[in-house]
Amino acid sequence: MKRYANLDGVENNKTFKDMRKWQKERKSKVKDLTVNIGQSPQKKIKEINENRSKTSYTWIGHSTFLLQLNGLNILTDPVWAKRMGFQKRLTAPGIALEDMPEIDIVVISHGHYDHLDFPTLKKLKGSPHYYVPAGLKSLFLKKGYQKVTELNWWDNTEHQGLTIHFVPAQHWTRRTLNDMNTSHWGGWIFQTEEETFYFVGDTGYFNGFKQIADRFEIDTVFMPIGAYEPEWFMAVSHINPEDSVKAFLELKAKVFVPMHYGAYRLADDTGPESLERLYRAWENQQLPKEQLKVLLLGETIM
Repeated sequence: MKRYANLDGVENNKTFKDMRKWQKERKSKVKDLTVNIGQSPQKKIKEINENRSKTSYTWIGHSTFLLQLNGLNILTDPVWAKRMGFQKRLTAPGIALEDMPEIDIVVISHGHYDHLDFPTLKKLKGSPHYYVPAGLKSLFLKKGYQKVTELNWWDNTEHQGLTIHFVPAQHWTRRTLNDMNTSHWGGWIFQTEEETFYFVGDTGYFNGFKQIADRFEIDTVFMPIGAYEPEWFMAVSHINPEDSVKAFLELKAKVFVPMHYGAYRLADDTGPESLERLYRAWENQQLPKEQLKVLLLGETIM
């Protein structure tokens, strides 16, 4: 059975002993989980349901965005789940599933449950085409999905005038005891003649950002900033806010949209802590405020 790997041979090789060490550390950390990121007071539900001409993006929560591009409705890593394992969702999705428009395209960054939730996929409106990492198509076919295309790193495909690229990330994946890294992981780039969006997926900081910058001129990047603490355990697979800004600079992108924080407690950091460190890193680099688009849940940029 094929196993996939990161660039430069980087591995997530944490052991059960490391996990126990983290669990002991976690007991000594008291975090206030009652303070969370907020919901948008003015959600453009009617507008996004009627829109088939303007470019827009809406943050649903965690790594889920509705991207409206080239007349297509695109969902990234759709997860509306109320729980993730033993953890209850900390913040409600920004747009209720029943209020979403019909979906044309779904992209999946990798197979972890907080990025690939089949109960959510069953409830999506429309008849979307699924673009998935190499090794995941067989699972989708087994679940009854027929419109599935899988890609390897640097592969691309066309969908009604939109070019979709699958690019590297530094991560790993597993859904059962026996399928460790039997499917790939990565980010997705959406390219039209006018603009380019980059959905990073789940990643640690890695040299791949420079390689991606060499191949693409990125306008907007959806960049993870959360689930990084403790960094001795998480750094290989989850980028911290400071390194996310470093990656943004290496990508030479125009707009930074943070994600992967505030929905589930996957690590010891909280959503507000992730944002605070992001703001501080942004100021330390003296970057223009207008290039950082921190969205409320359910907020739409159109």
